[in-house]
Amino acid sequence: MNISATIITLNEEANIRDACESLAWADEIIVVDSGSTDKTREIAQACGARVIENDWPGFAAQKQFAAEQSLYDWVFSLDADERVSEQLKTSIAELRRLDEPKLADGYRIPRRSYYQGRWIKGGGWYPDLQLRLFKKSRGRWEPRHIHESVKMDPGARLEKLSGDILHYSVRDSAHHHRMIGERYAPLAAQQMFEEGRRTTNLKIAAAAPAAFVRSYFLKGGFRDGLAGISIASFAAHHAFLKNLMLWEKQKAESSTQKAEGRK
Repeated sequence: MNISATIITLNEEANIRDACESLAWADEIIVVDSGSTDKTREIAQACGARVIENDWPGFAAQKQFAAEQSLYDWVFSLDADERVSEQLKTSIAELRRLDEPKLADGYRIPRRSYYQGRWIKGGGWYPDLQLRLFKKSRGRWEPRHIHESVKMDPGARLEKLSGDILHYSVRDSAHHHRMIGERYAPLAAQQMFEEGRRTTNLKIAAAAPAAFVRSYFLKGGFRDGLAGISIASFAAHHAFLKNLMLWEKQKAESSTQKAEGRK
């Protein structure tokens, strides 16, 4: 079982060394970079990674491109702000001792996030199962603007690995706020719009309180103290903002249709 590990990057010099070092067990490491202006590529090469430059096509498309560059059928995808835990390394090592017929076609892995100085237990942030180890001959990254994931072929067998992917995505509250406003909400609104989903004044008004209740109470965010309150509050902000942005797209579409109808 030879495994190609892949990472996509843009200005990740603060993260790339630790990410690559946590993948030292892989048979190769591929870093696909989309125009970093810092030392990301140099650091990755110093860690033994094969660095490929590719213009940014979107998250899912870039991850699929990285998988297609791999030498081996088995691909392990890691983000630059993630690390492979020791327990997960052990689980993968045990897999590699199995005969091929005993292996599944893909493996889901829990992801644990570090936020406000603690490992998060609830709020929908854990176990946050991610399909990250898979046969590229049986699956591919599904083309989505946000929350990209691997879609396996019909009949593919999936199993779960023990051990976590460790996630260090949010530096502080200001960073969290920017991530929602500049990335997650706009991309979510675009995805919803393209899927034909539409919103209303009532949905916009209800989105934030519903998201807070879901995160803090129903998904156990209360177990994480202030971090749980913060996560639920930002979830509420995200829900409100993506619905508002969707409404703006609806209005723009309606205005365009009316203008065309007057011609």
